Amino acid sequence: MAFISECLGQLTLDVGSEPKFPTVVPVTDFDPDKDAARIETAIKTKGVDEQTIIDVLTKRTYSQRRDIAFAYERRAKKDMVTALKGALSGSLETVVIGLLKSTTQFDASEIRGSIKGLGTDEETLIEILCSRSNNELVEIKKVYKELFKKELDKDVAGDTSGHFAKLLLALVQTKRDEPSSVVDYEKIDEDARALYDAGVKIKGTDVATWISIMSQRSVPHLKKVFERYRSYSPYDMQESIIKEVKGDLQSSFLALVQCFENKPLYFANRLHSAMKGKGAKEKILTRIIVSRCEVDLKKIGSEYKANFGQSLQKAIMEHTKGDYQKVLLGLCGPEE
Repeated sequence: MAFISECLGQLTLDVGSEPKFPTVVPVTDFDPDKDAARIETAIKTKGVDEQTIIDVLTKRTYSQRRDIAFAYERRAKKDMVTALKGALSGSLETVVIGLLKSTTQFDASEIRGSIKGLGTDEETLIEILCSRSNNELVEIKKVYKELFKKELDKDVAGDTSGHFAKLLLALVQTKRDEPSSVVDYEKIDEDARALYDAGVKIKGTDVATWISIMSQRSVPHLKKVFERYRSYSPYDMQESIIKEVKGDLQSSFLALVQCFENKPLYFANRLHSAMKGKGAKEKILTRIIVSRCEVDLKKIGSEYKANFGQSLQKAIMEHTKGDYQKVLLGLCGPEE
């Protein structure tokens, strides 16, 4: 039963003060024993009844899925994660097993997967570390250590290098200021000027100054800094980043600025680029939809429709198929 305690043993408390716009909300009249019985029957059905598994798990929150898993274990005398792994395969299995982790456990597992073994999946590292709030990163570090018996900052440092490593480590150190009710216009102007002086104004870039400001100031403060920045620079902050730095460092700074300005739009853009052309980049689709369905996927869906002229659900229907399509649509909920 080790796996169930690893994935489901702790109910991670909600962290941070950002408003929530989930597509997956607690079901009323919740009966974990009834749900566990449905899943047990679905697994035992010849050929496996994937639809029932999808219907149950995409319409329950993590804490409810956790209760179902414990009820299943009492009934079947085996853990539900192992049973589902044996019954499912491919992309559907990946999504379902992801749903049996809390959002924080899922993030920690995705980070671990991106730096374990040969090579590094920088894209995953950037997306998670640059888009999570300070409070979320504090929780991720704690859960990462509990799950993998390793320190997140040491793993990140061991797998990245240069200014890119310094930026990610600065984020992982979670030294960001808490938002203040007092607007410090002098500090806003000072930071805007410092960003300009460290980049566009000089030959080369003083990356350390950019890292310091973007990893330590509160998000509301930074939004005002970027507005003020335009009074010094002929370019906005994103244009300046593109001109000044390249590669993973550029991607990281852009992700940060986009998340500071409009996080749901950042994820909508990521989903859109994952569904360009034929097929879909399933890894990105899965990661965003699983990790955001209890956070802000409703808002992401609104941004998607406003910016790309079709609903997220329609895009998923065009670019995915089969049970994988059904499970993603289940998590996205109905079109609004």
